[in-house]
Amino acid sequence: MSTALHPASPPDSPGSSGVAAPEPPRRRAIGGRAPDRPTAAAAIHSISAATAVLLWLVAIGAMIHEPILIPPLAASAALVHSAPTLPLAQPRGVVIGHMVGAAVGYGVLAAAGSSAWGAAVAAGVTLALVMAARTPHSPACATAVVVVLQAPVAARFVPLLFGSTVLIVLTGYAASRVRRKAPRYPAYWW
Repeated sequence: MSTALHPASPPDSPGSSGVAAPEPPRRRAIGGRAPDRPTAAAAIHSISAATAVLLWLVAIGAMIHEPILIPPLAASAALVHSAPTLPLAQPRGVVIGHMVGAAVGYGVLAAAGSSAWGAAVAAGVTLALVMAARTPHSPACATAVVVVLQAPVAARFVPLLFGSTVLIVLTGYAASRVRRKAPRYPAYWW
C-alpha cells in the first residue's frame, strides 16, 4: 500500500497535502500584544486635540461660572482622540452613554441617596444598560458615580453634559480631518 492512499500522514505535514502548517505569530518579548506605538506626529495630534477640547470645556465653564470638566469627560476625550476606531469612542456611545449614566445616577440618587454604595450600583446598572443599548462607553459609568456622589442640579448638569459630549464628538470629527493620515472619526455615527 502506498503512503498516498494510507490514512496516516507523514509526521512533517498535516493531512496528505504535504504542506507544513504555518507557524504561530511570535509575540514580542517586552511589548506582548500591545498595539504599536503611535508615530510622533500621531501622538502630538491626538494629545493636542484632546487637550484643546478639554481646555474649551474649562473655558466655557469659567465663562458661565459652572464646572463643566469632570473626569468622565476627560476619559471620553482620551478615547475619541487616541482610539477613534474603537466602539467605545463612537458618537453613539459617547453621547447616549453619558445621558444614560446621568439618568441612572439621578434615579439611584432619588431612590437611595448619595452614598458610595449607591454610586457602585449606579455604575453597574449604567454598564448593563449601555451594553444592552449597544452604546458602549465606559466613562458613562463614571458619570453615574459623579451624579450619585456629587448630586449636581439636573436642570444645569444634564444640558451641560450633553453639550460637552457633542463638543467632544465634533472635535474628534474635525481633528480626524486635519491630519491626512489620521484614522477617520467616527467609524459610524449611529
